[in-house]
Amino acid sequence: MYRYIQIDRTDGVLTVTLNRPEVRNAFNEGMIEELIRCFVAASQDGEIQVIILTGAGSSFCAGADLNWMKKMACYSEEENYADAQQLDCMFYTIDTCPKPVVAKVNGAALGGGIGLVAVSDLSLASMDAKFGFTEIRLGLVPAVISPYVVHKIGLSYVRELFLTGERFSACRAKEIGLVHRVVGADSLDDQVAQCVAEILKSGPNAQAACKAWIHILAESDLEEAREQSTRLIAKLRVSAEGQEGIRAFLEKRKPAWIKTRD
Repeated sequence: MYRYIQIDRTDGVLTVTLNRPEVRNAFNEGMIEELIRCFVAASQDGEIQVIILTGAGSSFCAGADLNWMKKMACYSEEENYADAQQLDCMFYTIDTCPKPVVAKVNGAALGGGIGLVAVSDLSLASMDAKFGFTEIRLGLVPAVISPYVVHKIGLSYVRELFLTGERFSACRAKEIGLVHRVVGADSLDDQVAQCVAEILKSGPNAQAACKAWIHILAESDLEEAREQSTRLIAKLRVSAEGQEGIRAFLEKRKPAWIKTRD
């Protein structure tokens, strides 16, 4: 079904692994198409509650594949535009996926690879992971990923890191808000598993509503946010999942959606 990515699913958790370790999991058009297809399907799958995104081998994602870049160099501007639209579609599909997405950054994340980190909801990085917006050193700009990165870390850090193209450490990535936790390489799997276990305690419908609300909130002014937030909580309080969650809390028991995972 997939050539460039590997998927595994267990008890509501879908693990998506970029599977081109021989080129440090760099993008090509095939991987981009497969990631779009995978996340569209996962978004519509009621059995999946959380998605882990990681890379095979010692890298997370090195950005664009060199052979793909060679082909793009021969494209016309319009052909490059269509190609960039497909790349943006991949980031947008992951960014707007209603399931929580956890990036397990097991190694270098460069260029577009940082875009995958930026569109993930939670990011855990190995202590030895390296990052860098390297496009500027090729005479390019990290344009397609920039809206997502700006939302993640803000314009101040973008100005510095986009313009220098310098490599930076996992600790620096945490400092600027690109990743949320930095752990030793030998404990990354356990830390991700603990994070996923916490996510699985939450109501799936509430998670989807929360993700959608976060996107709305980022674009709303205060008055719009006040009105929409009160409407949202009223709707969720009377929903089947909301009612079950409230009853479970009052009855001091676990809600129905996690009983099967005990």
